Amino acid sequence: MEESLQQFKADFFKALAHPLRIRILELLVDGKKSVNEIQSCLEKEGSAVSQQLSVLRGKNIVYGTKEGKKVYYSLSDPMIVELLSIAKDIFNNHLINTITRLEEMAINENEEDM
Repeated sequence: MEESLQQFKADFFKALAHPLRIRILELLVDGKKSVNEIQSCLEKEGSAVSQQLSVLRGKNIVYGTKEGKKVYYSLSDPMIVELLSIAKDIFNNHLINTITRLEEMAINENEEDM
């Protein structure tokens, strides 16, 4: 069971491991969007967007519903919104830690020069 969960997590994060896929998910946080809307917002070609949607759909991270001639995509799980927010928080923490280290290095260099 534990191994299955670890494999699921690895596959899940692998599916997220592309900047365009993350951008698509961030767009879908606000609600369903058609393929054309996604392409327009991202200013990307249809084939690039379709390829990334296919990966996300294949891992059940997004799903599509057909309305007339258009396909609208939505997040499969509302927890993805929280995951994206947590990832942003982790990024900010890393940035703060890096800035703090750089400031400490600059202080140490100034003290050594005195």
